[in-house]
Amino acid sequence: MSEPHVLLLGAPGAGKGTQSKRLAEAFDIEHVTTGDALRANKDMDIGHMDTEYDTPRAYMEAGELVPDAVVNEIVKTALEEADGYVLDGYPRNLDQAEYLSEITDLDVVVFLDVNESELVDRLTGRRVCDECGANYHVEFSPPATEGVCDDCGGDLIQRDDDTEETVRERLQVYEDNTAPVVEHYREAGILVEVDGEGTPDEVFESISDEVDAAI
Repeated sequence: MSEPHVLLLGAPGAGKGTQSKRLAEAFDIEHVTTGDALRANKDMDIGHMDTEYDTPRAYMEAGELVPDAVVNEIVKTALEEADGYVLDGYPRNLDQAEYLSEITDLDVVVFLDVNESELVDRLTGRRVCDECGANYHVEFSPPATEGVCDDCGGDLIQRDDDTEETVRERLQVYEDNTAPVVEHYREAGILVEVDGEGTPDEVFESISDEVDAAI
């Protein structure tokens, strides 16, 4: 079986991270995320790119967004080092999608379709341990004791970006920037839509079936 090149798309809260990790394990391929790729290459020399800083680390430490050109270069490096991969969190806009088509061939683009009200419920219900960073959800994966981390006993908090107002703002930003990417791949004929509102196992089975059919 060939090693697939998979792109997973979906709004914040759709389950991309969870499903990408499972796909990577099931198909023995790399899980490539922009966050991980940035952290792994934060000291990459980008002095030749005529950017404000000479490394991605400098942007991160300054609290500034890493420019698209730098993100592109880092994603390119990550994909070149992977025989097969599931890409999660990139591309975020049409320019990045067009760049991606220049550096790799995708076997399938899977879009996790989740209703906005469900996304809001998922994101506003998330709780994070302020000691060890473990994630919980008040409905889907609650701790044994309310407000207390199972792993270390730390306090569980709601992050500022998980309040309903902020969540809806994040979803609007996604709609403005990334929804056109979904349409781009739909028009290209390589997009498949998967209902992301089932159980994690049901969603994973659907995604796996689509990947199997594409390779």
